[in-house]
Amino acid sequence: MKVETFLPDDYRPAEDEPFMNERQLEYFRRKLITWKNELLDESRGTVESLQDGTRNIPDIADRASEETDRALELRTRDRQRKLISKIDGALRRIEEGEYGYCEVTGEPISLKRLDARPIATMSLEAQERHERREKVHRDD
Repeated sequence: MKVETFLPDDYRPAEDEPFMNERQLEYFRRKLITWKNELLDESRGTVESLQDGTRNIPDIADRASEETDRALELRTRDRQRKLISKIDGALRRIEEGEYGYCEVTGEPISLKRLDARPIATMSLEAQERHERREKVHRDD
């Protein structure tokens, strides 16, 4: 049985405490769950508006504009679906005790980076190396 960790509302992970202690893990777990719930709420709103939006618009320009808006909305939702998958992966890493550590080097990912991007799986240095390699291969 998991014990609920007390976390004050103003808690922020600090460098002077043990890395990925229970409070930090709980902080990031809550942050990820809140983010996921916000994305799911937006998604439900999109589905409802798409179901309501199947109206007949006689003007071709207006219809084209609405179709463009819908396509953009669907692309945004697809990106959010992928983001939810990454959030689920981060939550799984928390449960497995792997959260906060770079998947390339095994080193801790900085708390600032995790706070800004809680789904990060690489340290900033490893991410930059990865992106440079990707760019080189893309330019070939």
